Amino acid sequence: MQRCFIFGLGYTAGRIARALTARGWEVVSTGRHGTLSFEDDGTVRLALADADAVVSSVPPAGDGLDPVLERYGDALAGKWLGYLSSTGVYGDAGGAWVDESAPTGTGRRSARADCDAAWLARGARVLRLPGIYGPGRSALDRVRSGSAQRIDLPDQVFSRVHVDDIVSGTLAALAAPPGAFNLADDAPCSQNMVIEDACRLLGQAPPPLVTLDAAGLSPMARGFYAENRRVANGKAKRVLGWAPRYPTYREGLRAMLDAG
Repeated sequence: MQRCFIFGLGYTAGRIARALTARGWEVVSTGRHGTLSFEDDGTVRLALADADAVVSSVPPAGDGLDPVLERYGDALAGKWLGYLSSTGVYGDAGGAWVDESAPTGTGRRSARADCDAAWLARGARVLRLPGIYGPGRSALDRVRSGSAQRIDLPDQVFSRVHVDDIVSGTLAALAAPPGAFNLADDAPCSQNMVIEDACRLLGQAPPPLVTLDAAGLSPMARGFYAENRRVANGKAKRVLGWAPRYPTYREGLRAMLDAG
């Protein structure tokens, strides 16, 4: 039986864990839904010693350093390594396409870019993720709850990815060489288009357009709107043999609606 250690068992990593378990892997994890405490060095190190693969979804700490590499980096040698990073490492591209050859570390996510580079230097498969959506975390949920907003930024473009496509990309990366891979869908677009489609599917009128200042966004959410880029996924398709099951938000929203 192959064993995987997952640091940070949250929304996305939890679905990766379930997929691995369904394929006969034994999974041990830390995080709010994990099986071990991150601070329990002895137990974690024993589990790491038996692991064939290690996946981390842990973001940078307040000091900008990677908590996993700082505490357990010496225990990762010889393992298959996977790191769930962010396409935020590319910074603002003015709406242009970016791929894995684009420079990193120039945007607001400089700490994430540093951690991304540190995992790459260790030979990890670094999966760079745009906005993640899926069951319980989608435009459908925001429309239903009345929290959906359309912000009047006509030239703003985002990329996104369904959580299940991250899972399939991670599984594909198990047989891939080290490197960075963008896991994004095929249809970068404005967030307003996604909200409008969710409203159409639910038979509701779209919310009115509001200015960015009137939207009352948190600093983190406002920072999301400060960057504008389209994320290319060609390398993941070529090297991993990966293709998104949900190539656009339309398929993703429809599948979630049909699933109830």
